[in-house]
Amino acid sequence: MGHAAAARAVQSALGLDRLLFVVANDPWQKSATREITPAEDRYAMTEALAAAIPGTEASRMEIDRGGPSFSVVTAGEVRNLYCHDDIDPEIFLVVGADLVPELGTWERPAELAELVTLAVVSRPGAVRPPVPAGWKLTWIDGPQVEASSSSVREALAQGEGVEGMVPIEVMHCIARRGLYAVDR
Repeated sequence: MGHAAAARAVQSALGLDRLLFVVANDPWQKSATREITPAEDRYAMTEALAAAIPGTEASRMEIDRGGPSFSVVTAGEVRNLYCHDDIDPEIFLVVGADLVPELGTWERPAELAELVTLAVVSRPGAVRPPVPAGWKLTWIDGPQVEASSSSVREALAQGEGVEGMVPIEVMHCIARRGLYAVDR
């Protein structure tokens, strides 16, 4: 529900023409430290989420590219797809405020900062982290949703209900695919 609410907040605040949910093939900063749900399963859940939110779509561009997923490469691909001689839209990269301190560890961060404007979703009233130099950004007060993806996975693995934590369309996808120890 947090991702859905954040997407709606971003759409409302920025008046976006479209919002892509790009599914990482190999989220390299996470995959070295913990088990990652297979990309095709994450894509199926993302498709279910996008179907429930008008103006959004799931994108498999990083999956189809293969290898580690780098935002700078994806931003360049998006720019090539949507920017033309007479059209140069502003490209926003939507991130949670918790990722801002890590921006310097991303692949080619200075190049990424040139390609995108960060749309940083924060919790209302939360302290905003300092932003590394060189980034264009806009702050968006996101929803107060207490559920994280990891807490949802843990609850499902323990057989607990996640009503109110996961959109029903995504829950149906999780059950259909037998993810996180949920019976089909």
